[in-house]
Amino acid sequence: MSVPSRILLADDHALLRQGLRLIIEREPDLTVVAEAGDGHEAIEHAIKHRADLAILDVSMPVLNGLGAARELRRRLPALRILMLSMHDNEEFFLEAMQAGADGYLLKSAVDYQLIDACRATLRGEAAIFAGGARTLIRHYLNRQTSEDRSEDLSPRELEILQLIAEGHSGRQIAEHLTISEKTVERHRSNILAKLGLTDRLQLTRYAIRRGIIEP
Repeated sequence: MSVPSRILLADDHALLRQGLRLIIEREPDLTVVAEAGDGHEAIEHAIKHRADLAILDVSMPVLNGLGAARELRRRLPALRILMLSMHDNEEFFLEAMQAGADGYLLKSAVDYQLIDACRATLRGEAAIFAGGARTLIRHYLNRQTSEDRSEDLSPRELEILQLIAEGHSGRQIAEHLTISEKTVERHRSNILAKLGLTDRLQLTRYAIRRGIIEP
């Protein structure tokens, strides 16, 4: 009998994680080896438990699923990543694909599509809900002339952008990331310059619009 594929569940809602675990662990070829409530925990547990597949919620506190996906893609290239989202729109879907996700599944469809999506992702296939497939085709056939300026931000700048938008002070961010307040302020200035913004309010609106935090 083959060894079950090892799955990490990352979502900041414990009840949803419990429901996903119940669905997954009914299947003999899949097992949940760890759970996480934010992106940092997801990265830590994926490495520690040698996960084969990470199921990441797009919107999580501290470090969201998109940021976690980028870091996991860098540190664990063989890891498969399936993004979960409540957002059925082009912007969130494309953000997830650009972050390195192998699949994108709406939370409204997990009860009947989750297992198929897990298996397809583990096989190296694209697990994309129907609307997402249409979005992907439309995106590449009608490529926008203007690019998303968030692509110019480094992983550290994206992390600080999220923390600023969540309302953390410079001191809190410095303590959380173990860096100086001067370094935080330098990153903040660079972020504003790269995005063409001027203050925290605009950063927060940008972060909500791009799906970096929930409104």
